[in-house]
Formats: sequence, C-alpha cells, structure tokens
Amino acid sequence: MLEPRLQAVLEYIWAESHADIGSDHAYLPLHLLASGRVQRCIAVEKNLEPLERARYNAVRFEMPLETRHGDGLRALEPFEVSSLSLCGMGAKTIKGLLERDPEVLETVDSVVAQPNDFAEPLRRWAKSNGFWLERENLVPGFWDYTVLHLHRKSGADLAYSGVPLELGFAFGPHLLRRRDPRLKMALERTKTRLERVIQHANPRVQRDLRQVQDALEWLKR
Repeated sequence: MLEPRLQAVLEYIWAESHADIGSDHAYLPLHLLASGRVQRCIAVEKNLEPLERARYNAVRFEMPLETRHGDGLRALEPFEVSSLSLCGMGAKTIKGLLERDPEVLETVDSVVAQPNDFAEPLRRWAKSNGFWLERENLVPGFWDYTVLHLHRKSGADLAYSGVPLELGFAFGPHLLRRRDPRLKMALERTKTRLERVIQHANPRVQRDLRQVQDALEWLKR
C-alpha cells in the first residue's frame, strides 16, 4: 500500500516508458508496473543502500523493474523515457535536476513532481520552459504535499487563465480556481501565524502576509 502522497503521484502517470528519479526503495515504480500504468520503468537512485533495497524489492515482487545507480537524469539516455517522476525532494532540487540535463529532458513529455516544500519554483520553471501545469493536488501527510503534473505543450499555459499570475505561482492556479478546501485551511493557518509576528517581522514577512490575504480574498469571489 502506497502512502497517500505517492498514490497521488501514481494517479497522474500513464506512460509506455517512465523513470522515477530518486526512487529510494522503488515502491512507486513497482506499483506503476503492477497496475499496468507503465510498460517499462527505470528506478534511478544515487545512494547505494536504497538502490540495493529497490533491487531486492523488484526480485521479491517479481517485477521487471530496471534499476540504475546514477545522479538524476544523467542516468538516462535521450529518448529512453517519455515520462518522469521526482518525489520527496525540495522544489529547488527538483528544478535543478530538470535543468541540468536538457538533452534528456527535451525528449520527455510528462513530469510528475512532489516537492517537500513550496512548489512555487517548479510552477515558475514549468511556465518558462514549455511545460503546462496540467493538474495539481494537495495531499495530507506529515504536512500537506503538493503534487504537480507538468506536460510539454506549446503556447501559453491555460492553467493560469483568469487567475492572478503571482498568486497562481505561489499557491497553484488549479487549487485556487477550484477553491480547494485544503488550500484554504493552509492559507488560514499561515495567515494566523504571520499575524502573530508581523509587528517584529522583516519586509519579506509583510509581503508574504499580504499575498496570503490576497489569496484568501480571491477565494471568496
């Protein structure tokens, strides 16, 4: 049984060939193969201990999982996979991995990312690099995890249509548009926390509070 954040990632993936970057014990790619959502799957891990655990699990569950010892997309060849997942890392780390090997990325059509912190850098990166924000979700866990489905398309990303751009980058255009209840609760908590320290806060905190207030006002529309 996958934990909720990885189950949410799984539900965004359908591909003939897929690579899970930073796969840890390979629970996600094994479930992708077992469910028939992918025909071929490569688990990439730069640390040897989880890589060995991934190999053990592939044998244990009799799955044709390919495992590779490597650092991010550098373990892949161009045109080898059409789909990627990157989970459980910081958004800036994920962004760096996507930027670092353009010759591989340019042959990828779909990216599912689950950052462990604010997703804003990934939304900004996607909009500037030919990926539309196809879907997004907030998933409960140790904290609320953001899951983003990025799909390569040309033209302006329609996800941001009708949503203030900076609010969309910060909090998610799909989440804002559908008035996601989990987002609203998160914004309310953040507003309360920032209001407690605003008198002694620096200008960045004041800007953050105004942005949260603007998002809450937009949700009331």
